[in-house]
Amino acid sequence: MDLKAAGEKRLLQLNELDEFRMEAYEYSRLYKDRTKKWHDLHIQRQEFEVGQKVLLYNSRLKLFPKKLRLRWSGPYTVTKVLPCGAIEVSHKTKGTITVNGQRLKYYWGGDFSKQKSTVQIGTPELSSYGKVEPLTIN
Repeated sequence: MDLKAAGEKRLLQLNELDEFRMEAYEYSRLYKDRTKKWHDLHIQRQEFEVGQKVLLYNSRLKLFPKKLRLRWSGPYTVTKVLPCGAIEVSHKTKGTITVNGQRLKYYWGGDFSKQKSTVQIGTPELSSYGKVEPLTIN
């Protein structure tokens, strides 16, 4: 056994492993840079103004399964736009709170009632021609 040759071979193997590690680190950094750039391009910036109606995302709601419970609550009214993306919103019954602007989205609808509405559908009436007329629901 030649100890000197075995030592040199082992040093070459260690250097090769170190090169593989550095190359993998470099590829990982490049991949992370590219994915960050892609994600940053697809983020939609939202600018909120005072008096605007918004909905608030409740990420801590764990009482019911996700399919059965809405996670958006509101509508809230923007009262103040603070620096660094913080937004102060107010609600009639819940008061005023300061939240991260990323938890808000625009509210486009009008006032909605939480009451149930029912529609009565009767039997279709025959027209004078013997055909069934379509029902109109108001």
